[in-house]
Amino acid sequence: MLQLPGISIVKHSKKEIKKQAMDNFTFRKAAIHDAAQIQKLINAYASRNLMLMRSLSEIYETIRDFWVCEENKKIIACCALHVVGWESLSEIKSLAVSKTRHKRGIGRHLVETCLKEAKNLKVKHVFVLTNTPQFFRKLGFKRIAKAKLPHKIWTECYKCAQFPNCCEEALIKKVSKS
Repeated sequence: MLQLPGISIVKHSKKEIKKQAMDNFTFRKAAIHDAAQIQKLINAYASRNLMLMRSLSEIYETIRDFWVCEENKKIIACCALHVVGWESLSEIKSLAVSKTRHKRGIGRHLVETCLKEAKNLKVKHVFVLTNTPQFFRKLGFKRIAKAKLPHKIWTECYKCAQFPNCCEEALIKKVSKS
């Protein structure tokens, strides 16, 4: 800390500043009462063909898959870890961060939280289908040919506006040995 007569200037590292910013957010497992806010956030991106539309019914049915980030009792981000059930495989999906909260580490924190959950569940690999592969590469995901993933993962593809001409990239990350 630099001290001048009557003035204190504190220097913070980028990491400290980011941590202080993250302290304003609450990260937690989603609850039933979050469903409508999660759907609104996801469908804002889906309306621009950036992810799949989700019905409120789908959100309720998979609410246990979701993690949320809350600020002032409002959901500003979400992400789901969906256990596929094949070959100890899970999918990260529905990662959405409010446009006004981009570049604050919220998406990264949600994905890292999902990866920790996958590891605790003894999932071997987590994959993602995404239009933003560079984001996931920074988190250690590697490209994989879509054909190497089980066919079961394609059950939602018919809902996509881009089906059958998918432009999403498949990436995968090993998270557990067991």
